[in-house]
Amino acid sequence: MDAFFAIVGALKVAGLAAAALAFALPVLHLALAALSPRRPLLPILNALSAAAEAVSTVVGRGALALALAMVLVQFAVVVMRYVFGIGSIFLQESIVYMHGMLFLLAAAFTLMRDGHVRVDLVYRTASPRWRAAVNLIGVYLFLLPVMLTIIAAAEPFVAQAWRVLEGSKETSGIPAIFLLKSVIPAFGVLMIVQGLAEAIKAALELTGDRRAQAPALDADERLV
Repeated sequence: MDAFFAIVGALKVAGLAAAALAFALPVLHLALAALSPRRPLLPILNALSAAAEAVSTVVGRGALALALAMVLVQFAVVVMRYVFGIGSIFLQESIVYMHGMLFLLAAAFTLMRDGHVRVDLVYRTASPRWRAAVNLIGVYLFLLPVMLTIIAAAEPFVAQAWRVLEGSKETSGIPAIFLLKSVIPAFGVLMIVQGLAEAIKAALELTGDRRAQAPALDADERLV
């Protein structure tokens, strides 16, 4: 277990260093664009944005399957309980697991598709450049600090859960609470990854280098 935590610690340091470098690139692109018509960072930014959104898409679409799984499991629990008189704590706990994983793991995908609720009066009717400026500021002043705080706050109790391989308090429950708790920092990491893509798209919009917008949310994707 000590070796496992050593590897996790090394990955954390490497991840923080990579994130610091990656999040500096959109700002550097803006600075260079103000000085010269050349765009030396454009290929790198496009590649980073595409990679980040690919991660969000794969994880998000996988998480969407949990919505159907929750309905089916809940139906099975009700039928077993009220038709056959059989209870299953394992299945009941699995619904809690899937519910938490659905919303946490699909959050970055929803951000990518601009599906989160915005409480504002002018954003939707503002110009693309104005919205890009708001998004860029929001990523650096709100999204990034909040996600880093969530990861830092979750680290101690997630680490403790892994040390003891924490499981359900019920004998027949799911013996994997340590995995469920791990979804919290995973949520933070996924949001930071997508936040990088949002910062890049905003910077490219401000410099006139933005590619085509992603399509709007499909009806089934609006579930999250």
